[in-house]
Amino acid sequence: MNPETFAPEHFRWDFDEGVATVTLNRPERKNPLTFDSYGELRDTFRALVYRPEVKAVILTGEGGNFCSGGDVHEIIGPLTEMDMPGLLAFTRMTGDLVKAIRDCPQPVITAADGVCVGAGAILAMASDLRVATPETKTAFLFNRVGLAGCDMGACAILPRIIGQGRASELLFLGRSMSAEEGEAWGFWNRVVPQGELMATANDLAARIAAGPNFANAMTKNQLNAEWDMGIHQAIEAEAQAQAICMQTEDFRRAYRAFVKKEKPVFEGN
Repeated sequence: MNPETFAPEHFRWDFDEGVATVTLNRPERKNPLTFDSYGELRDTFRALVYRPEVKAVILTGEGGNFCSGGDVHEIIGPLTEMDMPGLLAFTRMTGDLVKAIRDCPQPVITAADGVCVGAGAILAMASDLRVATPETKTAFLFNRVGLAGCDMGACAILPRIIGQGRASELLFLGRSMSAEEGEAWGFWNRVVPQGELMATANDLAARIAAGPNFANAMTKNQLNAEWDMGIHQAIEAEAQAQAICMQTEDFRRAYRAFVKKEKPVFEGN
């Protein structure tokens, strides 16, 4: 996948100055996911592991909404007719999308407006940073369609973001979380007016892209890896990770810039 020429079939891709923007673009249906878009998104985030020229990713939706989850007609209907092996293949595939978002070294920023529900809420949850508008309504509504709240890692990731009690409320009730609640609970990093949504996301992405990208990737790796470590293991893992970063040219560039009282220009190596 060449980020300069990549032309996905099931969403829009833009790439500029190290920042890739993935836009879900079925606005007439509030940007639902299909079997094909799930797979293409998964494969795209997997491919980013090998594209160091991509330094940050913005995930957003077209037409005033982020994502309405799985398409009722193209996914939900067919699922009611599948056998167990087919259903398990599907749920593993959707989970693989979350794994790919978490495993890619680039920080991923969700910029969400309007509807952000079901798998859309999961995409936001799986991202590293999240920006919303006051109009954003977020719901993990799986139990409202007769399913468990434990979907695509929600029972593992959501409590770590907003706490066990708040996550339990959203997953058991399937109710909508307002943008105000989401910001107060720590789900949204920023809530900004609609006209400022993409500018805010692009500013965050540009600041990340201008940073020490090897070190940023190491930070994301450790944020993932330390979830199931004890404190002593985590401190040792961070000691090793930081020692590796101290061998990079970006570390030396920062020192030389400090000595000259200049702002460092990082190159990601």
